[in-house]
Amino acid sequence: MRVIRGIGGPHPPTVLTIGNFDGVHRGHQVLLRLVRERADEAHAQAAALTFEPHPREFFAPQAAPPRLSSLREKLLALADSALDRLHVLRFDSRLARLGAEEFIETLLVRGLNVQHLVIGDDFRFGARRSGGLAELLEAGERFGFTVEPVPEVRIDGLRVSSSLIRTLVAEGKLEQAARLLGRPYSIEGRVMHGEKLGRALGFPTANIPLSARRLAPPGVYVCSVVGLAASPLPAVANIGLRPTVGGLTPRLEVHLLDWSGECYGRRVCVAFFHKLREERKFADLDALRAQIGEDVVHARQWHRHHGAAFPLTEDHP
Repeated sequence: MRVIRGIGGPHPPTVLTIGNFDGVHRGHQVLLRLVRERADEAHAQAAALTFEPHPREFFAPQAAPPRLSSLREKLLALADSALDRLHVLRFDSRLARLGAEEFIETLLVRGLNVQHLVIGDDFRFGARRSGGLAELLEAGERFGFTVEPVPEVRIDGLRVSSSLIRTLVAEGKLEQAARLLGRPYSIEGRVMHGEKLGRALGFPTANIPLSARRLAPPGVYVCSVVGLAASPLPAVANIGLRPTVGGLTPRLEVHLLDWSGECYGRRVCVAFFHKLREERKFADLDALRAQIGEDVVHARQWHRHHGAAFPLTEDHP
């Protein structure tokens, strides 16, 4: 997949989908598969258009929801969809002022050479979200492209959406979130040096800084780590401020259950399976050490029962 910052071009005939794709969940995956199929049928290129930053981060950064995936994680997930091109368009004041008609003519028709557009049936675009399906269908007749609206995807009776998945993750309902994502919720990052407190307590940890924009609900979790060995490594993780030792910056600390070695500077992906408990402050380090020991026991039990990969038992669209 070729990643293009902006529109670029000129481009061959293109089948396109548009979205923020936060989490690249199962609803997004339906759109992406359709784009690939329609592009193959039309002997065209398959492409997606996304925005950085998220429009809500541009208009109200303090009120914008935390992200399910960083830009890097989103690009990696979209690469798995077999697109030919991904356009990452900077969302700024100029784009925010672009009306629906200009959006279609400038970006879709003249910029991306769209022949067929695959969108969610609730897709909105243009200044003040003034454009929708009706405007696209009318423009398609004038400019010679077709539009395929795709109904919402529902799993377990729930409409799959990034906002719902954020809620489920924040509430610790990781199993349900994984079913809507199509994989466990995960956080990727580079292992950094810490204060070595975990090692002093007998439970060495890999420390991963957290972006302020990233969804990282505090708590203790059963997880696995990809990136240090040929297969996922079972682990237990803490997300939070480490109140017992007066931590000030949120951090992801991961204790690998059956692996030891140097991992500083390595980029890893931590997949979260099950929430064990909330983060809390302990009376002293001995009490913290005892609780971590219990957490490790419970994590081992979970992994013995489930394995190091989350069981997604049903195949959904």
